[in-house]
Amino acid sequence: MSQKLAVAILHGAGTPEADFAEEMMRLITKDFTKKLHLDNAEQELVFEPVFWSVVFADEQAALWKQVQENANLHYDRLRRFTIEFLGDAIAYQPTVSGDQNYDKVHAIFAESLSRLKNRAGSTAPLCVISHSLGSIVASNYFADLQFRQEKIGMRTKQRMNNTPLEKGETLSLFYTMGSPLALWSVRYVDFGSPIHVPSPLLKQYHANVQGEWLNFYDKDDVLAYPLKSINEMYETNVTKDVAVNVGGMFTSWNPLSHSRYNEDDDVITPIVDGLVKTWKKVNEQ
Repeated sequence: MSQKLAVAILHGAGTPEADFAEEMMRLITKDFTKKLHLDNAEQELVFEPVFWSVVFADEQAALWKQVQENANLHYDRLRRFTIEFLGDAIAYQPTVSGDQNYDKVHAIFAESLSRLKNRAGSTAPLCVISHSLGSIVASNYFADLQFRQEKIGMRTKQRMNNTPLEKGETLSLFYTMGSPLALWSVRYVDFGSPIHVPSPLLKQYHANVQGEWLNFYDKDDVLAYPLKSINEMYETNVTKDVAVNVGGMFTSWNPLSHSRYNEDDDVITPIVDGLVKTWKKVNEQ
């Protein structure tokens, strides 16, 4: 019996449709099946979309209603986008008060990893695909697990079980798309320390898996930046910064490219290659 791969997909800032990951999962599965040359290859990938922004959706809708009701503000659509996009980033930040949104968001991620564990196995290699602010969420989550466990909130702890996958010990592949991690690094002395990919404990479960962290960025995407040049630790921990040109006729040449990573072949193909390589190493093929 083969070892399946667990794949978590985190969306970016804003409130997407509930099926935000469907097309990406379809494209990855199609390419993975083609390259693996195995009967029922699609069953070797276990996906789990992480719909984390639901934490903020109701409050953002209420805020928009309250500020717009009597003010007759201009640029309605742009303002709604600003409330959802910047609102997520602001509301997610840790605070000194209790019942933090930071913990609420991470609790959703913990629940998702628990479901992956149930379906793929407690030691399944974990692949995390994250877009935009979702890459910040994922990075913070695994940073808390790897070297600042005192920051793990009560909600998150209650949803975690003592299994290797849920503790982040099987983290093997990390793909960041349109990531503002470089901007977040300014919060820390000397731009901080990135997470370790693969997890330092992965060898205990899958000795042959090398793992990788690929950071995809479009030069026209003003929210996305390369990571390896931030400092020596990023240079070591990030496998490769991958410059891509995502989007179509109306988006590939401007900042609207930020929302076009999920379905671009230049992003999908390297991710699938990493998944195929990892599956073969784990299953010794």
